[in-house]
Amino acid sequence: MYKKTKKLIALLFALILCMALSVPAYASGDVASAVQSTWTAASEQIKSVVNNVVFPALDMILVIFFFVKLGSAYFDCAPVRAM
Repeated sequence: MYKKTKKLIALLFALILCMALSVPAYASGDVASAVQSTWTAASEQIKSVVNNVVFPALDMILVIFFFVKLGSAYFDCAPVRAM
């Protein structure tokens, strides 16, 4: 009896999974124009975020790496004093 219910549950799960994943196959409409209109509406916001957030963050990371490299180069080339 347990094997029959296990098979039935697996069959129902597979059926529900197939139904859930097949929904996008029946989608209709002009996807390209929807993407283009969304990009047009959001392009200024994306540009301002990139200019005000992403580039300053990258600049700060590069400055930190530069000073770390400069400090490590200084300590690598520093003379060793004999005691």
